[in-house]
Amino acid sequence: MRAMALRLALALIALLPGAAPAQEAVASFGAGATRMVLRSTTDIAIIAPVIERFVERNPDLSVSYEQWGSNDLFDDSRAACDGRRAPADAVFSSAAHQMVWLVNAACAQSHVSAATGALPPTRRWRDELWGITEEPAAIVYNTAAFAGQDVPHDRFALLDLMRADPDLLRGRIATYDIAASGLGYLFAHADSLEATTFGAMLEAFARVGAVATCCSAEIIEGVAEGRFLIAYNVLGSYVANRQSQAVGIILPEDYTLVLSRSYMIPRGAAHPEAARRLLDFLLSDEAQRILERIGLLLPRDGAETGLLPSAPRAIALAPPLLVALDGHARRRLFGLWEDAFRPAQLP
Repeated sequence: MRAMALRLALALIALLPGAAPAQEAVASFGAGATRMVLRSTTDIAIIAPVIERFVERNPDLSVSYEQWGSNDLFDDSRAACDGRRAPADAVFSSAAHQMVWLVNAACAQSHVSAATGALPPTRRWRDELWGITEEPAAIVYNTAAFAGQDVPHDRFALLDLMRADPDLLRGRIATYDIAASGLGYLFAHADSLEATTFGAMLEAFARVGAVATCCSAEIIEGVAEGRFLIAYNVLGSYVANRQSQAVGIILPEDYTLVLSRSYMIPRGAAHPEAARRLLDFLLSDEAQRILERIGLLLPRDGAETGLLPSAPRAIALAPPLLVALDGHARRRLFGLWEDAFRPAQLP
């Protein structure tokens, strides 16, 4: 990587029981005098090209990038909003429901520009939350295991496969642990609202001993190695970045959830102008092309993705996402999930 643009230092941090939320890794970009803090759920190795380009375009700025798990980042952001922790200058998270909660709790500040104004309504809320990416929730499979066989192209076919050969798939279907992953919880919540198949899917997962575990990279690695044969609702951008022939990806034809990682400027940010400049850059044509190249943005040409025109279901940045954090809704979904899944563990 270019030395002037990136000094990457991965610092794995042990999370002790009861410890305050902490980042998983950190990286430093650029050498500008004004150093902004960006806290994000996006893996450093994936997002690096676009942040590198930003600091090249803005040599007076540098970026201290902190990689977090979504739930820990939410806890940290709430503490910062309450004045119990120092806030970041920008927060960038895949857990859109948590970001909507923060904005609704008056934890953010506004920004209006030509770039933010050009966003569709599903990717902008109250001029305080903006969707930067478009990433599908995919079905992922081990290509060797399905060589010469049909793979399930929608949820109905996946259900048929689990019913027809439960022994083949026993303990070898994976998805996110919704207790550990804010993104996994969001996808499960969206499925529960969208899919007539939701109840049947949970029953089938229970029947084949499906595994709920964390996280995207771990699940995809398990599929590549053959420990899992299928993974459900995995963020497709992580599969695209892995570029492994051992892993195939399907965007479900019945419907495909599409997530926008959302960006917020905390109310107490020390460098809000730097955060605004980064936001406008991320929404620029140049940055969006980079995001498309690294798999964080769906290609404009649907033929490149194989996604049917009727299939995309955008998870809109809007007040209905607050229902996902309602206590009753959470207890109900967790109850259904616990009935369906054994404790998270790798086979």
